[in-house]
Order: sequence, then structure tokens, then C-alpha cells
Amino acid sequence: MTYMQQTEEVRKVLMQKGHEWRAINPEYVVRMRLQNRFQTGLDIARYTADIMRRDMAEYDQDPGRYTQSLGAWHGFVAQQTMMSVKKNFKSLDKRYIYLSGWMVAALRSEFGPLPDQSMHEKTAVASLIGEIYTFLKQADARELRHLFADLDSARAAGKDLGPVLAKIDNFETHVVPIIADIDAGFGNEEATYLLAKKMIEAGACAIQIENQVSDAKQCGHQAGKVTVPHEDFVSKLHAIRYAFLELGVENGIIVARTDSLGADLTQKIPVSQRPGDLGHKYCDFLKATPVKDLSELKEGDVTIHQNGVLCKPERLDNGLYAFKENTGFDRVVLDCVTSLEHGADLLWIETEKPNLQQIGDMVKAIRKSRPEAKLVYNNSPSFNWTLKFREQVYDDWKAAGKDMSAYPDPKKFDKGLMDVKLDDSELALEADRLIQNFQRDASREAGIFHHLITLPTYHETALGVDMLSSGYFGAEGMLAYVKGIQRQEIRRDLASVKHQDLAGSNIGDDHKEYFLGEKALLAGGAANTMNQF
Repeated sequence: MTYMQQTEEVRKVLMQKGHEWRAINPEYVVRMRLQNRFQTGLDIARYTADIMRRDMAEYDQDPGRYTQSLGAWHGFVAQQTMMSVKKNFKSLDKRYIYLSGWMVAALRSEFGPLPDQSMHEKTAVASLIGEIYTFLKQADARELRHLFADLDSARAAGKDLGPVLAKIDNFETHVVPIIADIDAGFGNEEATYLLAKKMIEAGACAIQIENQVSDAKQCGHQAGKVTVPHEDFVSKLHAIRYAFLELGVENGIIVARTDSLGADLTQKIPVSQRPGDLGHKYCDFLKATPVKDLSELKEGDVTIHQNGVLCKPERLDNGLYAFKENTGFDRVVLDCVTSLEHGADLLWIETEKPNLQQIGDMVKAIRKSRPEAKLVYNNSPSFNWTLKFREQVYDDWKAAGKDMSAYPDPKKFDKGLMDVKLDDSELALEADRLIQNFQRDASREAGIFHHLITLPTYHETALGVDMLSSGYFGAEGMLAYVKGIQRQEIRRDLASVKHQDLAGSNIGDDHKEYFLGEKALLAGGAANTMNQF
């Protein structure tokens, strides 16, 4: 219903209540309802799941219609991201928020900063989801409040209300999908199910889970990763799906992440029931040596059959088993196909570099079995994008026979191509062009539906604080803040310039007037310094 239709509906309800409710203004009721459109996290999860399903279908029709997100470690960061996108592009279509377990560990744990090893409190992720949606809903309330003020001004001036009412009726919410990181599930299947429920109840429509061992989980860009057999991972996919269905979020999204490309170890050997099953395939990847004589075996040694041959798998002193070298590609493909066969909706392949050829080759192999396969890809700050793309251009040009004598050979000079003197060189400009086009190219050629950056606002905050601190505590003094921040905020038309309004002061004043009328003590009077802006 339109704003005016809703107002009339509330008016009818109030009239039925008699004189006791005569002080309640039906238009104010409608305003408060519109400013609080989503009553629960489940309302948000259902709404945003439908958005993601629609976007996935549109991507299947046109790979140019990919989606993007930035990682947020605080509700304010997510709010400002979406407000900026809406201000600059007039729409939030195909823009999401990513919630990184790494940033929760590093920035939101009560233990203090932690490594990305599932050491932080389980509920910290669900709490951050709720916080993010609180801030996104507040962005709605603030923007709508300005429209309501415009409506009141137009009415007082006797102007046509149509244009303002159209903006209210066609208002686009800042509430967008969140892809939330549940790490490796924080325990067994039941633990995964219980945490998934908390995340969904907070508003998550998409949950990403990885195939590492939960109690040995490592950051995807560090060494020492240990994967689990497929049956263990599949059970957690099922646990998440049951959580979605139990809570009535039938369109919930599961993102199955494989770390097998960089994982060389496994914790246990699965049992194969029949030739060619998942246990058989998993065991076939184990690094093992044939047993020629049983007398070779020592106390505690373990043996398996690999294609009919009795073998002893290589076991480390910590009891973990090693995979054969150069099997990462094939293990990734099997992981992905298996995940899709057991209810995953999207895939995540953690790679060691942003290489289009590498990603595309794996996706092509997966699509031989599952043509619908599409990826969520981590445009990771753990990659040195400048160096890797300059190396790629160097190698490509050298292979094409181009004279490369003007550039340091990356095989001889470690990080030589990072020299700032090269920034305006032909090689550097070509590398930057490839970086700029990476998301478009990868979505078209490598099946990437969603591009995210896990930790951008972690690095952005560090950089911004460093620049402010070095100036403010140095010779620039107050000018460092005024010139570097406030003046830029004003000229870029950021809502944060009027920080009282952004934090909800004017919304609070509105409520005071709703509740008390002209006698309300308001904060937004003539003495409010925000009137300077």
C-alpha cells in the first residue's frame, strides 16, 4: 500500500478505539512503521534470500550481472558502505555486505585481537550480523525522516505532494544480503546447526562454511590447513540447510568453501564402503608407499589399500596424514562437485593468487559435472595485487618476445617490480588495467557470481588513522583533521558531516513531538551546532 493508503487504514483502526486514542496521529504511526520495516532478523533473512536467488538467476542469464560486497567489522562500517553506494549509484542492486570471521577474530572478540583460527566466541558472528542490520535499518529511518520532513514542508507551503510521496512509496531500503562466515562450523554438526540458527535469526540469508577441521582451522592464506573427508563436510552442509528450513527461510543460501588447493594434510582416513565412493576417492589422494613386506610395519603403523595395493600412508608426528603432491586441483574439483551434489548453492575456492587462468580452469572442470556451478571469490588483501599482476604482465610479455630489459626480472629481484619508479611505466599501467577489469573478466570467463573483499575496511581504517595521526600529532595539528577529513566529508556530501542527525538525534526529536507535542524538549533547535553545515 502507498503511504496515504496506509495512513487511512490506521485512521480507521484508531477511530474504532474511541476517544482514548484520539491523540495518536495515524500519519506518525505509518512513519514509524516505515522506519522499522523489518520486525525480526528472520524477516530480513527471508527478504534478502529472495534477492540473492533473483541475482543468481540473472547471473545465469548474463555473467555480466555479477554481485559485489565489502567486508564490514562494525555496523557503522556496513551502514556507511551502503549509504555511499546509494548516494553515488542511486541503487543498491547487486551490492551486499560480507561478514568475515577473520575480522570478527581480529576486532570483535572479548579475548582481544586473535588469529583466524576459530578461537573467538561462537556468538560473536551472530551478534555482528544483528548489529549490522540495526545500523542498516537506522540508515532507512534517517533517510525516510528527511523525506517526511520534506513532505511536511511541501504541505505547509501548499505545494504538490506527489513528488515527495512518490519518493516515500518507492523508497529503497539499505537492508541488503549478508554473506556470513561460519568458519569450519565451530565444532560438530550439532554445533554448526545451533550457530547457523543464531546467524539466520539475526538476519543472515547466506552462510559460508569451509572444509577445514574445526579445531585446527587456519586462515585460508596461511600454512598448516587440514581438511576433512567429504562425509564430514556434507553433514555440516545438511545441518545448515536444516537450520534454514526449520526457521522458514526456504531460499537460504549455502556457500561451500574448499581450502584444498592450499591444504596438504588431513586429520583422518575415511572408510570406503565400495569402490569409487567418496571415501575411496579421498583415500586415493593420500601420500602412501606400497608395503612390500609386513615385517616393514612398526608398532602403531596404519595401512590402507590404494587400488588394490597395500600401502602405508605418510603420517606426521602429530598424527596428521599428508596428501600426494600436485593433487590440489583435483581435490578442489571433487570438493566442489560433491558440495553441489549435497545441497550447496555457491562455491568458494580459496586460491593463493588472483589468477584468472587458474580459477577458470577449475571452474571448467567442475562444470563438466555441474554446469550451474558459480563462485563466490575472495579478492583478498592477502594477495599483493600490484606485484602479482606486474609479474603476470612481465611473464606474458617476455613469452611474447618483448624486450624486458627496462624492468627488473622478478626471478632475480624479489619484489623489484614494486618500485614506485615503475608506477607510470607501460608494464605497470597494463597491470593496473588488468586489476581494474579483473572482476568483470573473472565473472565472464571464470564463473564468479560474487566478488568480495574480506578485509578492506580493516586496512582502510588502519590507513586513515595513520594519515590522521601523523598529521594531527605533527606539524599540521588541527588542519590534518579539517583538511583531510571534515572538508572532504562536506565536499563529498557525506551524511556523517551532520553526525548528530546520522546518530538519530532528529529521529528522537520527532518521537518526542509525537509523544508530547509542542511541549517536547528538542535537541535540534537554533543552538545546535550542526546548523553550521
